[in-house]
Amino acid sequence: MEQHLDRASQAVMRLSAALDDYAEAQEALHQLNTYYGSDEWKQDFADDEAGLLPNDLKRGVLSEDGIWNVLTDSGNLNSRIKEMAEEI
Repeated sequence: MEQHLDRASQAVMRLSAALDDYAEAQEALHQLNTYYGSDEWKQDFADDEAGLLPNDLKRGVLSEDGIWNVLTDSGNLNSRIKEMAEEI
């Protein structure tokens, strides 16, 4: 039983910290969702294709897949959290 207690305690602490981080990331996720496919994103994408952006600028948000994947993963995680909460 002591092993169960140790394992559960560690898992609860890790999940609590992860949920704190995830809660703090919600505004960033909202901003990414708003940006993705917007006129601003389309212009940034066109500027990148035209070589107008600095070479050392990170372009993860212009890859399409990057934003799509994180938004999809977040939605799946939200569903998983909701399902787990309903089971408890």
